[in-house]
Amino acid sequence: MPPETATAPAFEDLQQAAEWFAVLQAGAVSDADRSRWQSWLATGPQQRAAWQRVETISGEFTGLAAMPGLPGLSARRVLEQRGAASSNRRRSVLRALALVPVAGLAGWMASRQVPWRGWVAAHRTDTGERREVVLADGSRLWLNTATAVDVEFSATLRRIVLYKGEVLITSGHDEASPARPLVVDVPQGRLTALGTRFAVRHEGDGAVRLAVFEGAVASQPGGGGDSRTLVAGQQTRLFADRVEPPEPVAGYGDDWTRGMLVADGMRLGDFIAELARYRPGYLGCAPEVASLRIVGAYPLADTERVLSALQATLPVRVRRPMPWWTVVEAAQGTAKR
Repeated sequence: MPPETATAPAFEDLQQAAEWFAVLQAGAVSDADRSRWQSWLATGPQQRAAWQRVETISGEFTGLAAMPGLPGLSARRVLEQRGAASSNRRRSVLRALALVPVAGLAGWMASRQVPWRGWVAAHRTDTGERREVVLADGSRLWLNTATAVDVEFSATLRRIVLYKGEVLITSGHDEASPARPLVVDVPQGRLTALGTRFAVRHEGDGAVRLAVFEGAVASQPGGGGDSRTLVAGQQTRLFADRVEPPEPVAGYGDDWTRGMLVADGMRLGDFIAELARYRPGYLGCAPEVASLRIVGAYPLADTERVLSALQATLPVRVRRPMPWWTVVEAAQGTAKR
């Protein structure tokens, strides 16, 4: 039999997998339930891919508990403790990781595809957290949710290394003579600021998005390819081997620095995908309501309040089969659109 091709799970399969996960995590599971789950799992590759996805999301909360020698940490405990100070969480994680053999730790980090340097970066934010940092030259650095950066100033260079997440940078005036370039290094290449205000964001397909609000920024792919300079009002995506042609910044803003998610006719599916970056666990949008349009300004610090507002103003309902799994779907009795 040929090897099974990796298949992206459909939304419906993800929902079914979440329901099965909730059933199997219940206190008492019947043999009949287990048999039906196994039959569903054997249906095809999409079902198996959906189940793996649900297990991965669950592992965000319980993965540490599965590691030998580490204290248990349930999904519920993580959700209850998510309001604790980020520094306390970071220290707790680092203490736990100290118990793991080096080889096991390296393999675990590799499996999560998180660059190890991000764990010890000088400046970090947790999911849902945002922070502003003033650098030695007066440059201002805003870190968005789940971001990790290092800052390295030398005699010849002002360097910011973005490991994950998103930053907004307003460059300051360098008093050194000669003036040192301000650069942002990402796995895909290097961005050089030319007296500017700009945002850099890791995206899920191996690209980094650059949006320029003031001044100009030069982008250079790390694996070769032509460089490209963007001016105010332009954005592009940088890959390791190329820079895409610039397009208008329209639709990409910096409202998150003020703690707001602003939608001006945004598709609900796109809105939910953006909101999901600011809360732990899974947050999805059912296809039948994804094309609904939404307008308004919503507080990123209270995603539950945002979901309640959506439920009150749109023909949708918010369903939570598990504490860490939330989906926005059509309200009961609402026709699909």
